[in-house]
Amino acid sequence: MILCAGEALIDMLPRKSAAGEQAFAPYPGGAVFNTAIALGRLEAPVGFFSGISTDLFGDILIRSLGGAGVDSSFAHRSDRPTTLAFVTLKDGHASYAFYDENTAGRMLSESDLPRVNDEVEAMFFGGISLVVEPCAAAYEALIKREAGHRVVMIDPNIRPGFIKDEESYRARLGRMIGKADIVKVSDEDLTWLLGEGDIDALARQLLITGPSLVCVTEGAKGVRGFTSAGVVTVSSRKVAVVDTVGAG
Repeated sequence: MILCAGEALIDMLPRKSAAGEQAFAPYPGGAVFNTAIALGRLEAPVGFFSGISTDLFGDILIRSLGGAGVDSSFAHRSDRPTTLAFVTLKDGHASYAFYDENTAGRMLSESDLPRVNDEVEAMFFGGISLVVEPCAAAYEALIKREAGHRVVMIDPNIRPGFIKDEESYRARLGRMIGKADIVKVSDEDLTWLLGEGDIDALARQLLITGPSLVCVTEGAKGVRGFTSAGVVTVSSRKVAVVDTVGAG
């Protein structure tokens, strides 16, 4: 089983009501949540861990996980509210306004971490859940506890506009990447982490910090995988962009 650990939230997407009024409709989302859903739809054994509310939005998240074949028994349920992300779209590209204070996901603590047995062979971390306290510290504690016992992958999915304490966030990412076996970053993530420069050189710089594999996505150019043995390139498929929400 792959256990995905990170944020689950509700994307409030712009729509028009039956009366023609501007409105927002709730859709389950979150980078790590979407990864779990995708794995479930591919029929991979997968579980999901996060702080999930017992409110009506939390119930939507749990039903969505179950509908995709994802085991949600690892999740910590609480009566805190669900994180909401109001989305605006321009030319198919999304910008977000997050409502995250005191939510079930954000207030996750180390005492809420799940027991992980040998059924779990790999773990996936990432997203905005690694930015804010106290949940970021909880996920870091989980990766420290489980690294070396199972394969660990991290995709930071960096959103600079969401980061309030850059120094602390950079330090945490550095520690977590050092514990990971696989790191996936976009070219934009990579330059945010290490500065401008040649992507190949930056990827190799990240590789020597601990991971065995660094995957760098470059949009239409595809993805490159870097290991100590060399580089593998996989081309992307050309598609018409309609909506990038949940497309990562």
